Amino acid sequence: MDLSRRTLCIALPGLAATLASAAANDQVIASFATPFDRLTAKQNGPNTSRAILNGKTASGCQMEVHETTLAPGSSPHPPHHHAHDEMFLMSKGSLEVTIAGKTTVIGPGSAAYVHSNEEHGVRNPGTVDAQYFVVATGSEA
Repeated sequence: MDLSRRTLCIALPGLAATLASAAANDQVIASFATPFDRLTAKQNGPNTSRAILNGKTASGCQMEVHETTLAPGSSPHPPHHHAHDEMFLMSKGSLEVTIAGKTTVIGPGSAAYVHSNEEHGVRNPGTVDAQYFVVATGSEA
């Protein structure tokens, strides 16, 4: 995709405002539309994640959204639990989701929901990258 200086100059203030809003968790998240290839990628070994938003909705609910691409056989971190709820939305590949000791494998178009304080973990059991999005809501999302 070719970006002209004009297009970049028009887009930067909106993107900067959105990112500043997202960085300040106690501020309301501004409306935005951002192409996937413009999200900053963070490497963690063979895995990649992209922060999409983090802050409060207009109704005051804390929300954090990110995308993760897991290499075959890998996990983003060990099983854990936290105060906020999480929903996993599968885009590509497969994901082994363990919630409170019960394991289910999900694929593209599938979803998983983890209630506050339930121990959970995910792993890519497949032979290709798994891509999923996490929507976290509630306290400390």
